[in-house]
Amino acid sequence: MTTQGRNKTGPLRDDEMKHELQGELKANRAIRAEEDREPEPPGEDQPQTDRAPDTPLTGGTPPGMTPEDVELRTELARHLGRAVYPADRAAVIAALRGNNAPDRLVDLAGGLPEGRQFANVQEITRALGHGTETRRT
Repeated sequence: MTTQGRNKTGPLRDDEMKHELQGELKANRAIRAEEDREPEPPGEDQPQTDRAPDTPLTGGTPPGMTPEDVELRTELARHLGRAVYPADRAAVIAALRGNNAPDRLVDLAGGLPEGRQFANVQEITRALGHGTETRRT
């Protein structure tokens, strides 16, 4: 006997859903006659983003930051986690090494000032000389 994992619908409902979507999948387009049942596309006033790997973020960059600043802050946050704060320079470097961060991040963290506590990744990014978000008032 095979298990279905954590699927809440069950095999019968799976087959029913597959049958319902079969025409749309084969047509590779929407096939509903009623437009109000179609999902809405993103609005014209919403920024376009590029989610391709190894490319800079082109949309949604906050004021005061470049796309490279956003990428750096994101990568630091990913490798540091939340449990490290408040942290000094040594704790940041240890957390980066412990989480197998790329060597360039560890080397960059080596440039943090000694004897200073950092409450979050924003303060670390600012101390490294990179742009941070500026609040609009």
